[in-house]
Amino acid sequence: MQGFGLLNWGIVGVYLIANLLLGWYMSRRVKTAQDYNFGDRSAPWWAIGISVIATYVSALSFLGGPAWAYGDGMAALAIHVNYPLVIFAVIVLFLPFFFNSGVTSIYEYLEKRFGPASRTVMSIIFLMTQSITTASILTATAVVVTFITGIDPKISIIIMTAIVLVYTLLGGMNAVIWTDVLQGAILFLGAGIILYCLLGTVSPLSDATAFLAENGKLDPLNTDLDFTVAPTVWAGVFAMTLFHITVYGANQMMVQRALAAKNIGDAKKSYLLMGYVAFILYFVFFFVGALLFVHFKGEPFEQPNEIILTFANTLAIPGLMGILAAAILSASMSSLSSAFNSLSTVSVADIYKPFIKGDGSEAHYLLMSRIFTLIWALMVIPMAYAFISSGGSILETLSKVGSYFVGAKLAMFGMGFFSKHTTERGLLVGVAAGAIGLIVIVGLGGLMGINGLYPEIAWPWYVVIGGGINIIVSWIASVLLDGFQKDWHEQTVPGQIRHFRESGKAEKQDGWYLVPGRIDRPLWGLLVVFVAIMLFLYLFGKLA
Repeated sequence: MQGFGLLNWGIVGVYLIANLLLGWYMSRRVKTAQDYNFGDRSAPWWAIGISVIATYVSALSFLGGPAWAYGDGMAALAIHVNYPLVIFAVIVLFLPFFFNSGVTSIYEYLEKRFGPASRTVMSIIFLMTQSITTASILTATAVVVTFITGIDPKISIIIMTAIVLVYTLLGGMNAVIWTDVLQGAILFLGAGIILYCLLGTVSPLSDATAFLAENGKLDPLNTDLDFTVAPTVWAGVFAMTLFHITVYGANQMMVQRALAAKNIGDAKKSYLLMGYVAFILYFVFFFVGALLFVHFKGEPFEQPNEIILTFANTLAIPGLMGILAAAILSASMSSLSSAFNSLSTVSVADIYKPFIKGDGSEAHYLLMSRIFTLIWALMVIPMAYAFISSGGSILETLSKVGSYFVGAKLAMFGMGFFSKHTTERGLLVGVAAGAIGLIVIVGLGGLMGINGLYPEIAWPWYVVIGGGINIIVSWIASVLLDGFQKDWHEQTVPGQIRHFRESGKAEKQDGWYLVPGRIDRPLWGLLVVFVAIMLFLYLFGKLA
């Protein structure tokens, strides 16, 4: 603790106090449950966009990204080349459905499309997966605090939860968005400082890239059609595009920000910001990891998530550890506050209102929103303890855990948008079949792989396996149980297009499409960016 120094403690202290003050300031705007869940819709689109970026890009990326690249090299970046494609799909399909219907929980869409059972199933899946994710984030924070101060990681988890809980309880979504802006700025500042210092330490860059090439760590484009390897181009462009579509389109934590926008144009612009800059940020995190491999000459680390902190500590720059501690705390806090708020929103909207008390006052639901925020904060603490002993990159671990559940999300929303004949009964049969099929295939593959008889399938492909089984079984079961449907449901893409046409409603609002399935002109730029990313990575791999 003494080694951290007064200056560094001062920087961290000011940062934490600023977050609490922001939460207190925003609390004056919270009068109803709607204010708590979505704010007062006063946040500009760029603030919401930064909040979207900070919540997911920062979630363990500062620690896990470099740790992952330290082990797998720049090839790990292939998992993240798909963001322009992902945001394109989410803006065209998901946001219009959610924004136009005025839902509190995005899983209300499933009830409108299929029925209440599908909404409940997806809400439960979200609550399970998001609590696991939140526990992982808490653990990442504990790694930082323990490394710097020597405080027991379990105590660090409790302290961190308490701080985030206070400002989230006070200010709701407004506090989440504006603290994310602060946290994002500090996070990117910290990443920039580390990259700058590393470039100076390992220079000349040509020697560094040559060292990476010699050790098989430079080329980011692994084109082998090998389903046992996670970071390949095929996994990144195909499997992880589907994976990330569910993260940004079928995830309450992410979409809830867009629903807090003033209008659909601001909602779409906030997501566009993510589509245009996400890859750049991930490139920085992974390039830092590759340069750290050069700096430490590939020396193995017992805890890979501490690599970036070990490097920073060797620089002995006054205040640097304080800035980095604040940056990594930001990485966790931005996701924690969003998680607590969204877990509370889904608990009240999808569980409490339908099954416990549907006739409460606004004051009652605001109170329950805050109570559920507290409940979830307390529930994730023991789960975070379980992650403390996990090895490897926390970012990679988190991605693996999430990949078990994304097939169901992909199938339920995808068939809701595009399937004419899928019904709720068939859909639920498909969800069960997808889960069972994935467990059997992945479990058997892993078991046989131990004996060398059959290769183990890499986790990015779980979404393809689970989602594929889910879709096929759902369609067949729907036809067998309920027959072919005569008309497209109004909550499908064709049904929405027909509804807008027949009702005479304007398809656009302030130049942005309200109807799903229509492509706004700025979205074409995302496809250009994707091509540019692939070209850049190809050239980058030839640096040596």
